[in-house]
Amino acid sequence: MRYQASGGRYETMVYNRLGKSGLKLPMISLGLWHNFGDNSDYENMKALCFTAFDRGITHFDLANNYGPEAGAAERNFGKILKEEMQDYRDEMIISTKAGYEMWDGPYGNWGSRKYLLASLDQSLKRMGLEYVDIFYHHRMDPETPLEETMGALNSAVKSGKALYAGISNYDGKTMKKAAAILEDLKCPFVINQNRYSIFDRSIEKNGLKAAATELGKGIIAFSPLAQGLLTERYLNGVPKDSRIKTDGRFLKEEQVSERIEQIQALNEIAKQRGQSLAQMALSWIMKDGEVASVLIGASKPEQIIDNCGIIGNIHFTEEELQKIDEIVFR
Repeated sequence: MRYQASGGRYETMVYNRLGKSGLKLPMISLGLWHNFGDNSDYENMKALCFTAFDRGITHFDLANNYGPEAGAAERNFGKILKEEMQDYRDEMIISTKAGYEMWDGPYGNWGSRKYLLASLDQSLKRMGLEYVDIFYHHRMDPETPLEETMGALNSAVKSGKALYAGISNYDGKTMKKAAAILEDLKCPFVINQNRYSIFDRSIEKNGLKAAATELGKGIIAFSPLAQGLLTERYLNGVPKDSRIKTDGRFLKEEQVSERIEQIQALNEIAKQRGQSLAQMALSWIMKDGEVASVLIGASKPEQIIDNCGIIGNIHFTEEELQKIDEIVFR
């Protein structure tokens, strides 16, 4: 039977405006970086999407290279959309990106106009879409002129293949330059996607967070759980079935060992707040209102349900924030 969305899906989710734009994102968004590749179970992919949407998560975030193999996440999501969720397309924000290596040769990487526009066409074909809601440049390019890269984003929007432009993994200084170019082009640039967590404060140090607030541009945070460090999964060591044991590309066992005392101490604060460690880590991202949405990944529907438990519980006392900082920076 074709998927039927829950009638109560908008009752509890909070939607935040992206800076000064008219676009709102759910406080929690679903990222398809992991668990939507060709090595993942298709029925589980569907369950993840259905569980998210039934809880008001309207934003599904992809990139051209998400897999494995590259392109698989877009293709699998496109299949789910076509077979099960097409009736809800206008209730969704679907985003994709280009900027990392995608195909062989000199035109399948970085930030040239050639690469970005060709990649967007490929992404739309894989997902079976006429347009995406947000198209991002995925990372800064040290060689291609910023004017060319931003011009490509402008062309994507003006062609109707994207509704809004975004950038990812930019620092504050470069983001300001990009924003100025896009403003001159009258292109709706609304969002920055950056890594941010209790353990990774890079956007506070490189000026991105302050610049986005100053210019009225939205922020969405990825890797808020530091690849699983900020969960209860590693409180008592590394489980045999963990991704670290099967796929060490993103998190290493030594990283767990280095952080274990901090993780355990943070978990005690979470307990005192009546939250899981993951819930507290997500709430911390949203605490000051300067981040519009936090991207979660999930391997099980239950993780999405647990993450949604932060709704209504993102306030921290000054004492709690001070304790967290003392743990992280001691």
